[in-house]
Amino acid sequence: MLTKEATTQATDGKIPKLIGESVTRVDAREKVTGAAIFTDDMQFGPGLLFARILRSPHPHALIKRIDVSKAKALPGVKAVATGELTPGYIGLYLHDRHIFCRDRVRYVGDPVAGVAAIDEETAQRAVDLIEVEYEVLPPVLDPEYGASQEAPLLHPDLGKYTVANFIFPVAGTNISNHFKIRKGDVEGAWAKCAAIVERKYRVPHVQHVPIEPHVAVAKWDEADNITLWASSQSPFAQRNLIAKALDISQSKIEVISPYLGGGFGSKAGVSMEALAVVIASAVKGRPVKLRLTREEEFYTTFVRQGLVAHFKMGCDKDGRLLAMENKYYWDAGAYTEYGVNMARAGGYSSTGPYDVPNVKADSLCIYTNHPVGGPMRGFGMPELHSGLEQCIDDLARQIGMDAVEFRKLNCVREGDIIVTGMKMHPIGLSECIDKAAQAIGWGKKAAPRAPSKRRGKGLAIMWKAPAMPPNAGSSARISLNEDGTVTVAVSGQELGQGTFTVMAQMAAAALGVPYDWVRVAGPVDTKYSPYEWQTVASRLTWSMGNAVVGAARDARKQIVDMVAEAWREDPNDLDIVDGNVVSYKTEESKSLKDIAIYGLPKPNDEGWRGGPVLGRGSFMPTYVTGLDPETGQGPRAVVHYTTGCQAVEVEVDMDTGKVEIIRAVSAYDVGRAINPDMVKAQMEGGLVQGISTALFEALQLKDGVLQNPSFVDYRIATSSDAPHDIEAIIVEVPQDDGPWGARGVGEHPMVPTIPAIANAIYDAIGVRFESPPFTSEKVYLGMVEAGIVK
Repeated sequence: MLTKEATTQATDGKIPKLIGESVTRVDAREKVTGAAIFTDDMQFGPGLLFARILRSPHPHALIKRIDVSKAKALPGVKAVATGELTPGYIGLYLHDRHIFCRDRVRYVGDPVAGVAAIDEETAQRAVDLIEVEYEVLPPVLDPEYGASQEAPLLHPDLGKYTVANFIFPVAGTNISNHFKIRKGDVEGAWAKCAAIVERKYRVPHVQHVPIEPHVAVAKWDEADNITLWASSQSPFAQRNLIAKALDISQSKIEVISPYLGGGFGSKAGVSMEALAVVIASAVKGRPVKLRLTREEEFYTTFVRQGLVAHFKMGCDKDGRLLAMENKYYWDAGAYTEYGVNMARAGGYSSTGPYDVPNVKADSLCIYTNHPVGGPMRGFGMPELHSGLEQCIDDLARQIGMDAVEFRKLNCVREGDIIVTGMKMHPIGLSECIDKAAQAIGWGKKAAPRAPSKRRGKGLAIMWKAPAMPPNAGSSARISLNEDGTVTVAVSGQELGQGTFTVMAQMAAAALGVPYDWVRVAGPVDTKYSPYEWQTVASRLTWSMGNAVVGAARDARKQIVDMVAEAWREDPNDLDIVDGNVVSYKTEESKSLKDIAIYGLPKPNDEGWRGGPVLGRGSFMPTYVTGLDPETGQGPRAVVHYTTGCQAVEVEVDMDTGKVEIIRAVSAYDVGRAINPDMVKAQMEGGLVQGISTALFEALQLKDGVLQNPSFVDYRIATSSDAPHDIEAIIVEVPQDDGPWGARGVGEHPMVPTIPAIANAIYDAIGVRFESPPFTSEKVYLGMVEAGIVK
């Protein structure tokens, strides 16, 4: 439960503004205050066991034999689990992996066996005693090669896997999803183009690197009831996927998830949590804890997928885009339960936020023997926009047109028929472009701070839709306490983005109570909490917000109807303002503190009316339609798009190649900013994370083996790398189905950062690079190759 103490203004149906605030967490099971530290024994008892995992050393191999006898004989070992316990498949959109490998391994780190012991050291010694005989197979280490007929098949049974009806695997290949766009006459349009650009770009794998590593504790009792404590963005999805994989009822699994120590998508779906559950099945009645090391965190959980992208685009002499032909090869790794949907998102967003009449796009999800690709902030859009927005700059330059004017001419607007045939809803993208360009001083050259440096400006625009099934739902409950305070129950996760604060604001505004009367319950517990699909896709403000507003209005109606009956008034004449039921007709007023639980007495001691108030709300979009598998066309591909623009100014050191971000501006259309300060914080945080992937981050894979699985060799941006001057600009064009018109903006600020920086580097030194990160070494060598420096 989240308790917030704040000074508020009267709600009267408006979003309360927070003037000052402090936050204390109150758990449903125990109150945690100060710096109290609870040991494992205190929470789970002295019977807690610890698990370690034996992982594949090969990127691709058959398992010929496993001998666990020595491990089982080691004192302190309580159980050893292998693929014999996991015959079923698990996965979100595509069921393509066993919890423990059975017949083959497909990446370095694939789980082969697990050990439960009295401590981690004993468990690791037992892991080292397990003997596995492998038959090494040739790996697939490049997605373009993986899509070819020459590549070895990594999943021979692909055609037999269970798959969502909007995913299109190609049996007999390594293509687990092929999303196609066919719009207009692309071939006929090329002859009409005055300028054409063709480019190839690569984007490497990166890691989410949350401060808190993955950790889970599982207990499987004698009655086959399972409790899973997990650091998770997806408690209900975990319950569902694990239940299906183990062929048990969802009612037998309880997932409990407290606050997360960072997620960014890495803790969505199921990665390591099912391993703990399976190991616990072998030691019934005893909880088993599995905590990944930092090294494991780098390559055994989800990574951001790699991408090889081919772009071809053309415009007429006036700069109007006429055609695009783009092909995306997504390096989705060994299993693609999430990757298939990323390829789908890449398809329906393949043109970027541009109005293009003729489009051919192929977005292919490819199995490789790399770590498993999964959701990361932006869900494929940072990778897709990375090359596309550089091509847009090059095309504008080729036609002799300013990059800002080119984008304003071609960007999507309300009423446009976009790439999938969907009619675009109202958006403020052109306003975002104007505001970002003005704020960065577009068209004005500033002198570098030293003779050895060159300065440049760059800009990029973006769009992103919530990448989710058409029927992803949210629900919420609102109850009132004796003193009139309000408890909101939801299952969207708080992972630092401020969703609990926003839900409390919405509940307060819709119900009519002060903000500081509202508490948000926690931790999320699938046994007691209302359903939520997942905390992904920047959808909670919109989707869960609608559910919370519905629950608040339901509770409000119950209260108003009860009081109207007691006062013999029309409910339409009553309102709830600042925690009081008021009559606009008689000016009578009654505090909720007196009536929320016990109701109101009838005259002459003839009984009572009312009773405990419990509001319920749910939301699910019902209007997203299917798309033609051959053309990608349909009435409504997605619920909505959030759009925006980012502009940066950089300096490049000609002696070292170091790129420094001097200034940065972000402008996003968020529909309605429920909490403007938090919206701006998301813009700033996304920018810095985008800078990190643009300048520093890449998983260095050699023959399928990760070479830099630690912070010693994997560099991420710190506060010293952030620009001193960051400006966040909010544009508000309301979303028709959002609460107060709101849309999500959590992921979007990271999407255009790479191309904005790349365009600024080009403006400074006139050099393009095929792939980020734009490290000092890469930039310096690029300048040497271009003859700029010697």
